[in-house]
Amino acid sequence: MATVSLTDNQVLELVKQLPEAAKRQVLIDLSAERDQWWNSAAMEGEVHLRQIAAQRGLDWDRLSEEEREKLVDDILHEP
Repeated sequence: MATVSLTDNQVLELVKQLPEAAKRQVLIDLSAERDQWWNSAAMEGEVHLRQIAAQRGLDWDRLSEEEREKLVDDILHEP
């Protein structure tokens, strides 16, 4: 199978030439990929927050939403 190297602009121009149904499918596929990345990043972030909470002697699962927000705020504002 041959491989073609295209610039981002070339890909965009090719997508613009697709029929409307195919453009919609491209958007659906890209959105699904973005959602998968976002969910993965969120899960990794929660794992990391659980580790930080444990290091501070806290149980993430027992923290209220307000306590979780305060912990995150404290982490963000640490020197």
